[in-house]
Amino acid sequence: MPADSNGGYANMESPYNNSAYSQSQWLEKQESRSKRSKCIVVTSLIALVVLIAAGVTVGVLLSRKHSSSSSSSPSSSSAATTVGPSGVVNQTDPNDPSTFVPDSRLKHSFYGLAYTPAGSQLPECGNSLDQVIEDIQLISQLTSRIRLYGADCNQSALVLEAIERTKVNMSVWLAVYNVPTNATAYSEQRDKIVDAIKTYGTDHIAGVTVGNEFILDYLSAYGDGTDTPNGPIGNQGAALLNSNITDMKNTLANMGVSLQVGTSDAGSYFNNEVLENVDYGMANVHPWFANVSIDQAADWTYNFFQTQDVAVANALPNAPKMYIAETGWPTNSSDAGNESNGPSTASEPNLQTFLDTFVCQANQNGTDYFFFEFFDETWKLIQFGGVEGYWGLFYANKTLKDITIPNCEID
Repeated sequence: MPADSNGGYANMESPYNNSAYSQSQWLEKQESRSKRSKCIVVTSLIALVVLIAAGVTVGVLLSRKHSSSSSSSPSSSSAATTVGPSGVVNQTDPNDPSTFVPDSRLKHSFYGLAYTPAGSQLPECGNSLDQVIEDIQLISQLTSRIRLYGADCNQSALVLEAIERTKVNMSVWLAVYNVPTNATAYSEQRDKIVDAIKTYGTDHIAGVTVGNEFILDYLSAYGDGTDTPNGPIGNQGAALLNSNITDMKNTLANMGVSLQVGTSDAGSYFNNEVLENVDYGMANVHPWFANVSIDQAADWTYNFFQTQDVAVANALPNAPKMYIAETGWPTNSSDAGNESNGPSTASEPNLQTFLDTFVCQANQNGTDYFFFEFFDETWKLIQFGGVEGYWGLFYANKTLKDITIPNCEID
């Protein structure tokens, strides 16, 4: 979907962009929320029209007789319902995404989830507000925390807008996906985060993460295979990353905004100079890529995180808080050569085993983690193949995989 000159989206037609949820209102909000106070009378008239229309709509819906009901319906309700843009989430009011009907299969059992809105990769930028709203409706039934990976394609604003419209309890770690070979990637994304903060404030923002596997990528690009994160080449990469981290800190301070700033990297690729410059670190810890069997995966994940990340951070003067940024298990592979990590296969039964042995235990022992991930990402399947596109709890069409969510509620 093409971006317009304001950084919005040219095609925003949806149930949430009609009437009081029009495209123009959302884009106007991006420019200045203060303009709302100038339109009280007009807004009141629009609200009256919307209420009348909603009353007519509900009356029509209630008068209809449904000959059958789907066995896959998430729950029953005495009120008439309508499905969201993808036909996945039911709402009692088609114009109010906060009226979504909970799915009884979903449990609020995850500390956090890793999430990237579909279509948030340059240059296409095919994401949309109504799709993100539906994502947040589903995600909020599983967790109250999400982490993003970058700020391209206006995803920071889309997620914060969706949280506002659904009225859910959700905190998001915004992010900049900076790369060693493109200096403008940082500044462009930083500016999008600044715009989002100016528009939405910080009530639903838990932090800003600068970098995702930056040191790992730097060593891969400029090292000879023997370099370590705290060696000369790693320190060169750390200097670049730290310049962006410091700039983000200064940018927020100049705005009068108090937010934690951190970074994310592969679990054994943190540079100490970087960790000393952040409030938190997020570590990708994947038993699959370590060729660990599914029976040992949960214990291995906890032990690796404690020894390779938590202990290292605690030994530094600032002792940054550490999170598991990613952990999970793939459910499929695009080719036979990658369907096994050696001892175990990529499958839904094995994802179920990891869910059953990791989630509730991590909640109990105080491990703060972001399960990887919300849904299968098609672009990864196309670009990378193998298991890369099959890490979701949901399929790409946002239907739940053949799994049972553990029942151990967490705030």
